[in-house]
Amino acid sequence: MTRFCVHDGQETTEERYFISSLPIGVKRFARAVRAHWGIENSCHWSLDVTYREDDSRFHAKHLREHFAWLRWFTLSLLKQHPAKLSLSMKRPSCGWSNDFIMQVLVTSTT
Repeated sequence: MTRFCVHDGQETTEERYFISSLPIGVKRFARAVRAHWGIENSCHWSLDVTYREDDSRFHAKHLREHFAWLRWFTLSLLKQHPAKLSLSMKRPSCGWSNDFIMQVLVTSTT
């Protein structure tokens, strides 16, 4: 797959190679790859901005896995809450207000 990008007026080209045993066409495969990375990038960005996940300093594998699960779970709860606040503001708001955290928890269960 060839990726063309223009950033600050400068054009770059990048070749990417994929190996798959899926019996699908090139266009369908390219859409699947783009969809996967779109989801991956938006989730990673949310986790990094909201929870500063890249700065995590857990060394024990089980702690990293448990806290990753906890971050994914709470991110899902925050995304379901209808308030117009950003995720980065919803998270501390849960700690500042018992009413707000109850709204987040109740909204996600209904």
